[in-house]
Amino acid sequence: MSACTACGACCACFRVDFAVHEMEDMGGRVPGGLAVEVNGSTMRMRGTDHVPVRCAALTGKIGERVSCGIYEWRPSPCHEFEEGSDACERARARHGLPPLATPA
Repeated sequence: MSACTACGACCACFRVDFAVHEMEDMGGRVPGGLAVEVNGSTMRMRGTDHVPVRCAALTGKIGERVSCGIYEWRPSPCHEFEEGSDACERARARHGLPPLATPA
């Protein structure tokens, strides 16, 4: 199991904004019911603008076992997020999770 399927901290930590053209009804792949319009060119994943932050596509318990309900159709910020990056480590810390082990 990768750290991402056992963690999910990023999905419960950051606002996820992306271009409107990534929406399914605009030719993209993100399902319409899971995003809200920010402005004419930007969408936001539902749940990522609330406190506490938790993406509506996330299932499971943070730090134990999670999954993304739209993994294959997730927006570009999710595709670009890197396991073990500074942002990943900040998200993990916010949820009381230890840093990922660095490869030797």
